[in-house]
Amino acid sequence: MIIPWQQIDPDTLTNLIESFVLREGTDYGLQERSLTQKVDDVRRQLASGEVVLVWSELHESVNIMPRSEFRGG
Repeated sequence: MIIPWQQIDPDTLTNLIESFVLREGTDYGLQERSLTQKVDDVRRQLASGEVVLVWSELHESVNIMPRSEFRGG
């Protein structure tokens, strides 16, 4: 189930994004990016609809994933 990110408390949303960024360990190329920059990138992707917040009933957890990969109701 997609969770509307706009309805999440701003501090909670930031914590969710930080957790996601730290867990993913994404390579950003030759120049390392700060945690703040990575969080801002994900926040922009949420705002544009490129990625979504997803609640997994199976895992009882929230994840961030590309909208194109979301398969659910």
